[in-house]
Amino acid sequence: MKKYIYVISSVLFGMSLSGCNDALDLTPKDKVTEADYFTTVEDLKLFTNPYYNNIPTKVYYDEQNDHLVQKTLSNELRGGTFRTVPDEGGGWSWTDLRRINSLLARVDRCPDKAAVVEYTALSRMFRAYFYFEKVKRFGDVPWYDTEIGSSDIDLLYRPRDSREYVMQKMLEDIDYAIENMPDHKAQENVPFRATKWTALALKSRFCLFEGTFRKYHGISLGGHDWQYYLEQAADASYKLINEGPYKIYTTGDPKMDYRNMFRAEVANSDEYILAISYDIATSQFHDAYGFSFAPARGMPGYTRKFVNTYLMTDGTAFTDHPGWQEMTFVDEMKNRDPRLSQSIRSAGYTHNGKLYLPNPSESTTGYNPIKFVPDGVSRNDYCTNDVPIFRIAETMLNYAEAKAELGTLTQSDLDMTVNKIRDRVGMPHLNMVTANASPDRYLSSAETGYPNVEGSNKGVILEIRRERGVELAQEGFRWADIRRWKAGYCFDQEITGMYFPGAGEYDLDGDGKTDIVLYANGTSKPTVSDDVQVYEIGTDDGVKLTDGNRGYINYHEGMPKYDFNEGRDYLYPIPLYDINLAKSFNPSDPPLTQNPGW
Repeated sequence: MKKYIYVISSVLFGMSLSGCNDALDLTPKDKVTEADYFTTVEDLKLFTNPYYNNIPTKVYYDEQNDHLVQKTLSNELRGGTFRTVPDEGGGWSWTDLRRINSLLARVDRCPDKAAVVEYTALSRMFRAYFYFEKVKRFGDVPWYDTEIGSSDIDLLYRPRDSREYVMQKMLEDIDYAIENMPDHKAQENVPFRATKWTALALKSRFCLFEGTFRKYHGISLGGHDWQYYLEQAADASYKLINEGPYKIYTTGDPKMDYRNMFRAEVANSDEYILAISYDIATSQFHDAYGFSFAPARGMPGYTRKFVNTYLMTDGTAFTDHPGWQEMTFVDEMKNRDPRLSQSIRSAGYTHNGKLYLPNPSESTTGYNPIKFVPDGVSRNDYCTNDVPIFRIAETMLNYAEAKAELGTLTQSDLDMTVNKIRDRVGMPHLNMVTANASPDRYLSSAETGYPNVEGSNKGVILEIRRERGVELAQEGFRWADIRRWKAGYCFDQEITGMYFPGAGEYDLDGDGKTDIVLYANGTSKPTVSDDVQVYEIGTDDGVKLTDGNRGYINYHEGMPKYDFNEGRDYLYPIPLYDINLAKSFNPSDPPLTQNPGW
């Protein structure tokens, strides 16, 4: 059985606060009032349960970026005039923060002092989580650690606090949480309740973001420098890796362990530090199946650029092998990092006992994603396998990257992080000296990689980024990584898919049988058996290729895209409603200003 963290009921806040000056003003006996609440451990648990539901991102496997696209590109990918200032909303919401601060203002009512400390720590951890999402999105934001009412005009419409001030407050919160949250695994040995290890994972994540953001954007905000935040990230990661009860999940099956972990019904408690629970009994589902199989869900596909970054099984770069540019699918899939065939449809992929091959009518690139797709599901919106929020593999990669950026990385550091991750799939170890001696050309290229990575650790930083992309694919990190690395140019790099040298018959799984036929525009459609896919080249209903009748699948040909604004797009805009509302209270000196470029 799964251990649920869903809220069955929650207190409706904003309860009436009645005076008691007269004998007729009696507290109702049949209702829970605000004055009666927060007095038991169960009250604290029920009130804090929505933290889990509201603050972490629930579904991230469909995030569009330069590694995964859909038929309608996101506004972030299209850039230019497709990114606009919203009238309202846009992530500028503070509801979840109010709940956190409401709990903290009343938690002392509970006579169980151990519970007071625990739920204070939990609330402060989630406040740090909440503010990380805000800083990541908007930069400077107002810091609130008390309840704000509608009459608190000066507080509601005051200027934003500096990014440095907010980050230091987040560190105060997260350090308190690390010190005071329970250090045991969750009840029933499944990771659905936060512990001190969750707090360490969060600190590792947001300090890595902040340190690299400041380094690559070349900004100095006063107070602490980028090295300070990367040291904080490394220290938190090291403590979690070496003292926490987590390890890389493996059964010794490199061809299936990676895939099986993400499609398992119950979250793996060895690797998952915190997870979202889904279950049919509570009508909690996600749609990984529909996302992969139903064309109406967006036709998602990995990009050719991303697929090219997966190494060969001998540890060499695919893009260093002769002819890689024009390899068709069956050849490019041979002898590759096993995570590739466990992340997209490839030879032998079955779902519910049925064989499925890559399908350009279900994927804009032909590389159909299968990560998070469980067996046993045959309808949309009906997946109940648990999804990770934090897992130890991410923390290991955070540690390796922080140390590499600081210039303090050692081979021993790689052996306890990146190479532990590679061991799961039987991949050769990353060697620091070798990587730095010859930085990967594909990963450093302006057309396909990160040309702004420099220094003596350039090669190993590129390899850690490769590993991060492969290991954490579809886990909601890529767009944030692009922003912190100041790598918006990646969104201007070409978005393409499988390669086809022209009209003809193609075998996609190497069994010697034709699986797909392409025919030239204007010629007769060939007659084939029902199990063979047929596409006309150059049409909306067929496949578009980059070079007319040959080349890479180019689904988005002619669509507006690739216009990343370096002076604007690393931060999101503040909604017009909030800007104008603040301006109305002080027209001569508006307290809430817009982000640059918006």
